[in-house]
Amino acid sequence: EYVVTRWYRAPELILTRSLYDSSIDIWGAGCILAELLGRKPIFPGRAFADQLHAICRVIGKPSDKDLRHIERGRARTYVKSMDYKRVPFEKLYPDADPQALDLLRATLAFDPAKRITAAKALEHPYFERYHDPADEPDCEKDLGAEFVRAHLNSQPLKRLLLADVVRACAGI
Repeated sequence: EYVVTRWYRAPELILTRSLYDSSIDIWGAGCILAELLGRKPIFPGRAFADQLHAICRVIGKPSDKDLRHIERGRARTYVKSMDYKRVPFEKLYPDADPQALDLLRATLAFDPAKRITAAKALEHPYFERYHDPADEPDCEKDLGAEFVRAHLNSQPLKRLLLADVVRACAGI
């Protein structure tokens, strides 16, 4: 339960044993964006349950529809028992660019299916002056990443990671 990255952990990782996908990385990027805007972590939880409360104190209690991806009934019931109202990001970050706040809302959606994708985030108006579709290739195939799914100690993990990097660089 104790990890250094707890404050950046998506709610579905706390509530379920869900498969890791890019929406989890988007949540983490949203936490970092919030930290840049406010100069402090947005969800500084002390433990598993406290982390959920830290999230819901800011984004509010999720709707029943936003909880549909939570398979475990006890976890869903626990979140439904919380009684928090959303705190507008404009109140938390009054000096922030409105486009940054819009992007923040898109990255910190409780339901991972409603989170913005990396490709859509690059097209977001907040990044307009940096966005260059010609310089943003999209990977059209799964690079494997067997090391993510394997439960290995450090040496086999390092070998698998290196093999994935070599394959990706070689275009295999």
